[in-house]
Amino acid sequence: MKPLALLRPLTISSAPSKPLSQPLSLPQKQAFRVLCSSLDSKPIQDGYTAAKPDNNKPGVLDDLFLNLFRNKMVQEVGWDSEKPGYEGLIEVANRLMMNGRTNSDTKEAAVRILISLFPPFLLELYRILIAPIGGGKIAATMVARVTALTCQWLMGTCTINSVDLPDGTSCRSGVFVERCKYLEESKCVGICINTCKLPTQAFFKDYMGVPLVMEPNFTDYSCQFRFGVLPPLPEDDISLKEPCLEICPNATRRRKVAADMDVPQCPKA
Repeated sequence: MKPLALLRPLTISSAPSKPLSQPLSLPQKQAFRVLCSSLDSKPIQDGYTAAKPDNNKPGVLDDLFLNLFRNKMVQEVGWDSEKPGYEGLIEVANRLMMNGRTNSDTKEAAVRILISLFPPFLLELYRILIAPIGGGKIAATMVARVTALTCQWLMGTCTINSVDLPDGTSCRSGVFVERCKYLEESKCVGICINTCKLPTQAFFKDYMGVPLVMEPNFTDYSCQFRFGVLPPLPEDDISLKEPCLEICPNATRRRKVAADMDVPQCPKA
């Protein structure tokens, strides 16, 4: 029966521990270091690092915003995906893109979705009362902060930065998206341009009185928002000249349907 004693759980005595009579062996040292590193949030010099919390898990507000936005999209499109969460949202965005007869139709539908997210008269009051203050800088700064705080569930990690304004001054009315989740998940330049960039620019300018230019980077999926800055003319906007991504699922489907046709780009402006 003595071997069964090895299965007994270890107990921790409340009595003061005695000093070790012998130095720790190498395995004991390593175990001791792992124990210490699990109790300390700071990295230690021998290479062990404490486990970090998972910051990618959506919070309660993230789920609330996602469901609200998705419901508004579903109402506009008249169709919903069977897939849950963000994956289903992207499928609805694809349907929104495909439903429009023209890119202008898609843009107008996306603007209607954005308008529907706000209570009646709030946008008009903001445009009339807040937008003109301080030459528009206050309004631009406010919407930049609100965007960074409330839209990370949609776009990913965002930070506030300074942008150069047309009057030669600078203002902390920029939002930098490190890696846009919406673009990365959709894998489509057309969806980025027609359901996000162009509608969002039009929404802030026309309904909130705040000019905005969005500068997506289709190489690293980052995006720079510049509130308070007018977007360039379509013929001067390099984003509108961007070729389709190699992994674009919409272009792939179009090529299968029209295999004998040259389809070099996503349907975009």
